[in-house]
Amino acid sequence: MAANYQDAIVLFGDSLTQMSWDPELGGVGARLANLYVRKVDVLNRGFSGYNTDWALPVLEQIIAKREQQPHVPRVRLLTIWFGANDACLPGCGQHVPLVRFSENLAKMVHTIREPKSPWYSPETKIILITAPPIHAGSFDEDNPTRTFDNTRSYAEAAKKAGENESVPVLDAWTRVWEAAGKDREAVKFFLTDGLHLNEAGYKIVYDGLVEAIGEYYPEIHHERLKPVFPLWDYFHDHTLEDFKAEKWVDR
Repeated sequence: MAANYQDAIVLFGDSLTQMSWDPELGGVGARLANLYVRKVDVLNRGFSGYNTDWALPVLEQIIAKREQQPHVPRVRLLTIWFGANDACLPGCGQHVPLVRFSENLAKMVHTIREPKSPWYSPETKIILITAPPIHAGSFDEDNPTRTFDNTRSYAEAAKKAGENESVPVLDAWTRVWEAAGKDREAVKFFLTDGLHLNEAGYKIVYDGLVEAIGEYYPEIHHERLKPVFPLWDYFHDHTLEDFKAEKWVDR
């Protein structure tokens, strides 16, 4: 079992999060893990196909309760990235009505921020991420499960939820939409299959996330954090006994 010596960033979401460690996609998770290497562990808590109804009870099992928190890695940042599946059209199994989607996002935030919550974690910062645009032409036009405009409404709802809860929002929808020149056909150049991001799409989200961390939570920006253990050149002018005498792990 790995020792508890390094804090964590938890990326929580659906397939857009799960797939973001795929080395062929250059996803936001893999990039972020590399950026924070030796400083903070970046954990993949993506659940392909999930909507916010199904994700709510998952959150309660992947975040430690307050009495457990002294014994596990501190979660310094939690990203919440849902909406792509909630936005399926009514009649589809993954659909979550827009109002309930907004309520579910608020409940997720309250799970972490509400002092009466068993999972209350005042040290944990939160960033919401909106669903990106879809390419409607990639889906069955005779029996569509998603539409461009409906997905946009869920992205807007995520932004509103962030505003209501005073939580920063990474607007992946607008960033990808603008990168596509606000052209519904050009959106496909940022997607693998009309729904999931490709390397170019993930790069947009990654850049936005690093920017958001720097703007809203500069204390956990990668440039502000030091490696938990010293770099190798420490030993140029320190002995092994010096190293052993230091307390490197803040636990």
